[in-house]
Amino acid sequence: MTELPLSGVKVVDFCWIGAGSYTTKLLADLGADVIKVESSKSLDSLRLAAPYAGGIKGVNRSGYFADRNSSKRSITINMKDPRGVAIVHQLIQDCDIVANNFRPGTMDKLGVGYQALREMNPGLIFIGMSMNGDEGPDRTMLGYGITIAALTSFLGLSGYPDREPTGTGTNYPDHVPNPCHGAFAIMCALRHKNRTGEGQLIDMAQTEPMLSLMPIPVMDYSVNGRMAGRIGNRLEGYSPRGVYPVQGEDRWIAISVSSDEQWLALCSILGGPDLVNPEWEKEVGRHTAMDEIDRAIATQTADRDGYALMQNLQAQGVTSGVVQNASDLVDRDPQLKHRNHWRYLPHKEMGDSLYNGPPFQFASGPIGPRFAAPLLGEHNREVLTGKAGLDDLDIHDLVEQDVLV
Repeated sequence: MTELPLSGVKVVDFCWIGAGSYTTKLLADLGADVIKVESSKSLDSLRLAAPYAGGIKGVNRSGYFADRNSSKRSITINMKDPRGVAIVHQLIQDCDIVANNFRPGTMDKLGVGYQALREMNPGLIFIGMSMNGDEGPDRTMLGYGITIAALTSFLGLSGYPDREPTGTGTNYPDHVPNPCHGAFAIMCALRHKNRTGEGQLIDMAQTEPMLSLMPIPVMDYSVNGRMAGRIGNRLEGYSPRGVYPVQGEDRWIAISVSSDEQWLALCSILGGPDLVNPEWEKEVGRHTAMDEIDRAIATQTADRDGYALMQNLQAQGVTSGVVQNASDLVDRDPQLKHRNHWRYLPHKEMGDSLYNGPPFQFASGPIGPRFAAPLLGEHNREVLTGKAGLDDLDIHDLVEQDVLV
């Protein structure tokens, strides 16, 4: 079997919830040995997040947790007990990376802050992924995806002009900008370590990767003094650009026209007298009649099969895509099937469970989730006898004494 890209990299993972856990999942799926430090006394709240397999609640049955923690091993440690801290110190002595997304100072209070750990492991890469970073007036603020989206104006720009901000329906910062930037920073630090032997302290503020999504409103304000507002699905220079009904209950198609040629192609496919207007043949004319054009398009698309219409429009160079739901993605999408994106992995409590594959492939061999998300504390014996120098009797005693819980 081909060695995975990150085989041999060792990670001790203190991350909770979304962004941090997804960051370390990216490493685990590529071969890193990621040991997730947990405790039944203070659960990762993602273990308590729906949906649950079979609709049955349980700390080992969250699909959300599972998707963010594939290919990891779980140990349970009481970090308030000095003996628990000492065990973690043993694990960290020969690891490459320690990751957390707590507020600044939390890791120090637990006895696993960077300054303490670098003394025992000078080559350690330590990443903290707090909301606002380690320094500054707002460093201690508590935040989640929705608050990060709010603070960075992403939330304020999402929705329609005459309605309150609506966001994206999911904690977007947790799924794309923060884990990807976090993993990239770690990979840079690993490369630096491979060249120099030096460790690294990475101070990542989860608000700041979100600013990479804001070039247009920030530039418009800094250069023109204009404040961007919510514009729904519209975008300057694209006419029309929106989501329109197709056959079926709550079924839609997105259409984005960026040129006069695309507009003529759209009209030829949809037909209908409501779209025939010489003034609309140029973008400047369409821009002033967006509401009327949207109504006319919706009239023509409402009785059409969304997938057939998408294929016809794409064949004529018109950017379009059916608004797919979860069933479409898992059971119908031919591109995802072709790329073997979805992977079923056996889970000890949930049975065969669906996991995302990576959004990239390596020519050297298959990559992706290697095994299902761990049960809480599933690997205590495996990890602690192999890496922390404990034997079965030690582990039994520490469980009885609430150290391994």
